[in-house]
Amino acid sequence: MKIVLLGYGKMGQQIEKFALKRGHEISLIVDKDNRESLTAADLADADIAIDFSEPAAALSNISLCFEADLPVVVGTTGWYDHLEEVKSICIEADQSLLYGSNFSIGVNIFFHVNKLLAKAINPYKQYDVQVEEIHHIHKLDAPSGTAITIAEGILGETDHKNKWINDVVGEGDELIAKPEELLIESLRIEEVPGTHTVLYSSEVDQIEFKHTAHNRAGFALGAVVAAEWLFGKKGFYQVTEMFDFNQA
Repeated sequence: MKIVLLGYGKMGQQIEKFALKRGHEISLIVDKDNRESLTAADLADADIAIDFSEPAAALSNISLCFEADLPVVVGTTGWYDHLEEVKSICIEADQSLLYGSNFSIGVNIFFHVNKLLAKAINPYKQYDVQVEEIHHIHKLDAPSGTAITIAEGILGETDHKNKWINDVVGEGDELIAKPEELLIESLRIEEVPGTHTVLYSSEVDQIEFKHTAHNRAGFALGAVVAAEWLFGKKGFYQVTEMFDFNQA
C-alpha cells in the first residue's frame, strides 16, 4: 500500500519504520511545515492515510481524506466530541475510517478484560474504582484516549457510576470524585510511553489491573496492521472491531 502519514512526530516515525518493514510505501509525509498547504489533490496517489497528528488537526485531516476518497486510520485522540458527526458524514459519503484510542494488541486485550473485571466486581459495592494514567510530558490531551476507553468500559458494566471526571495531577487542587463519579487521574512524566491502571479499593484489600507500555512500537505496529485491515473496506470502524476476543 501507498501510505500517507499525517503527523510525523515520534509515533509517525515509528509507523514509517513498521510500514516499510511490512513492504508498504510512504507516499507522503505531512507535518507542521506542509500541513497548511495540503490539498485533496496531494493525496490522489495514495491508498490509505494514517493520522497521528494533533487533536486540533484531526478533524481537518479526516475531512481532507474524505474529500480525496482516501481511507484513513485515526490514532489521534481529543476529537471524540465530534464522533457522531464524523460517523454520519463517513457513512453518507461512502468513505472509510477506523479510529481508536490505542492500537496495541496488549491494550486491546486489556480493554476486553477490563469490561469482564468490572462486570464481575459490580455486585460488590464495597469496592470503589478509579483509573490512573501516566504519559510523557509532550502528550497534549488529558485524560488519554486510552484512559477514556477504559473508563467507558467500566461505566458500561457498573450500575453505581454514571460518568467519569479527570484530575490532572499537579495542575491545581486535587479533585475529589463524588460516589457516582469515576475518577481518572492523569500524571505527566518525562518520556513515559504510557501506563494505565484500574484500582478497585475496599476497606480490606485492593485489586490492581495494569498495562505498562515499554515503548511506542506496539502502538505503531498496530496502526499499520489497522491500515492493512481497513484497506478495501467501506464504513466507520473502531479498532476493537479488528479483534474478536469472544471467539477465544
